[in-house]
Amino acid sequence: MAENLVPQQPAPESDAASAAVMEITAAAIGGSRNIPRRTEFQGKHFRVFIEGGGCSGMRYGFVFDDSKADDFCWQVDGQSVAIDPLSAQYLRGAKVDYVSDLRGEGFVVDNPNAKTSCGCGHSFNS
Repeated sequence: MAENLVPQQPAPESDAASAAVMEITAAAIGGSRNIPRRTEFQGKHFRVFIEGGGCSGMRYGFVFDDSKADDFCWQVDGQSVAIDPLSAQYLRGAKVDYVSDLRGEGFVVDNPNAKTSCGCGHSFNS
């Protein structure tokens, strides 16, 4: 379970005592470890973000990246995780998990802020 998230430096629209932004499960961190690791990923944060696009307007993204000064950063099962303040606004209270079932395997986001989502679950509208 994620610890309370505090930006490395307080973001302009938040304070250092902010509550947890989102939950990343141990299964999601385990799933991130299934991504082929290249040397450029070593020491990088697992970044969760949103961007415009997808069937429903915004889509979820996952990359390995360096942290930025205003990121919310925390550790889950030994992996550093980062989220930028803009994405945090749309993902506050969300849960990122990793599932493997008959449909395949991959990251699943349970986002209480999404008013609608597409059939594949990779994009949403708030």
